[in-house]
Amino acid sequence: MTMIEKNLQTVQARLAVACRSAGRERREVSLLAVSKTFGIDAVKQACAAGQTAFGENYIQEAVQKITALRHLNLQWHCIGAVQSNKTRLVAEHFDWVQTVDRLKTAQRLSEQRPAHLPPLQICIQVNADGGATKSGVLPQDALALAQQVAALPNLRLRGVMSIPEPAPDFAAACAVFASIKAVFDDLKAAGLALDTLSMGMSADLEAAIQSGSTMVRVGTAIFGGRAKVV
Repeated sequence: MTMIEKNLQTVQARLAVACRSAGRERREVSLLAVSKTFGIDAVKQACAAGQTAFGENYIQEAVQKITALRHLNLQWHCIGAVQSNKTRLVAEHFDWVQTVDRLKTAQRLSEQRPAHLPPLQICIQVNADGGATKSGVLPQDALALAQQVAALPNLRLRGVMSIPEPAPDFAAACAVFASIKAVFDDLKAAGLALDTLSMGMSADLEAAIQSGSTMVRVGTAIFGGRAKVV
């Protein structure tokens, strides 16, 4: 058994315990393995252990993996910033984009999505902390953006994603995640058919699941520590 397979088993066990503690079914929460900076072999090992959904931050690195592993029929999520000069690559290769926070980005993705591919699955990234230097639309602006994105062809709006600052303890993390869940609930109440609340990572997935997350993004706990990208 490889280290990655052992780590995946440990993460799956954590998810099961967290779901039980939150009074939820395990099937309500999906696992996205964040494979950024790790090579093709690491993805293959995770795939051999049953993992099929992968998240990538760096577009060109991701495209190389997606192209090399196309025969495995994996699901690829863009979870990094999408620059204007990279929207075509994203639209042509990814299945999901979780980091849409501007209408212009969504419009370019819609226009550049190849006709033979299914709609690109989209999450609106919300800046839950309100930090001026952080990516994401502010909570009060999320509905307007979500409605605009939902109206675009070649895209399917699925939900909300957020990356809050690390919290000092479980209760504080739950409070931040609850504020993100409130945005998600408000969008659904406005009539948007959403099913994905992407929040929680290696260090705080338990608090995220307690607060209603339907997808956790886990990298370090699966693949180990990663070298800094210079």
